[in-house]
Amino acid sequence: MFKSDRVSVFRFSILLCLAGDAIVSRTGILSGSVSCVVYIQVPIVTVTQAENQKRLLMIRSIVMLLFIVALLPVPGHAYPFRKPSLRHQITTLSQSPDIRNKIDPKVLNMALVGYHSLKEQGKVSRDGILTVIDFNKPSVDERMFVIDLNRGRMLYSGLVAHGSGSGDNYAYSFSNTPGSHKSSLGFFTTGVTYDGKHGYSLRLQGLEPGINDNAESRSIVIHGADYVSYDFIRQHGRLGRSQGCPALSFDSSQHVIDLIKDGSCLFIYHRNTDYSSFSRLANPDFAAAARGFGRSAS
Repeated sequence: MFKSDRVSVFRFSILLCLAGDAIVSRTGILSGSVSCVVYIQVPIVTVTQAENQKRLLMIRSIVMLLFIVALLPVPGHAYPFRKPSLRHQITTLSQSPDIRNKIDPKVLNMALVGYHSLKEQGKVSRDGILTVIDFNKPSVDERMFVIDLNRGRMLYSGLVAHGSGSGDNYAYSFSNTPGSHKSSLGFFTTGVTYDGKHGYSLRLQGLEPGINDNAESRSIVIHGADYVSYDFIRQHGRLGRSQGCPALSFDSSQHVIDLIKDGSCLFIYHRNTDYSSFSRLANPDFAAAARGFGRSAS
């Protein structure tokens, strides 16, 4: 069709099909979760063969540039396969039989919301490990759960004691006050390990002002205790109680501490109305009222 001594009509069309799930373009050309088509058409013109070759080279260069730009990362956005959405993560975890059968979905949802918020604030340095303690359950039940969020599976579930001031078999009263011997609710980050009077122990830092930020000054740590065992339950009808620490059995304490130490997220929950209403992390809608919790807690 092309001849050097004659003019001709040149039309060039390009179809570029890409999977939208894998690419997010800063130009807006490629986006969404369905396949996208870029259709470039050069208007009908009369050109020589040499000009045709130049136009063809130019169009190829433009298409290649668009393709490269489409693959560049976009500031403030995450690729779906690298950072699953919160909704997707909740769905994935709920499909695990261990997680679905042992953790209340409402408690898990609150824990995940707070975990992601703390990650965005840079307050959780260990990615993918979330520990949940559900004090709605009695002490005779497993109520501490360590979850691998990246793999969507349970790493540990077991017994955990509450503070002597919080109740007997059930915990019902909570505090941030030194000397109360009550458990504290809310989000914590795990610290370093040490050997203390209870043996191998793990420091905790409370992340919610007025709710649990006295954890360090109260020496609230994770440690082993001989009153946390099924033998103790058979003898007394419940676990023993701590001075406010989430105490574990000696059989499992070292294993659990090593799983969650050095900057992972811990969430301790109870359907306590003060906490669920005023926590900035568990219920961001009531952040403005959070200051009132410190005055109402005892």
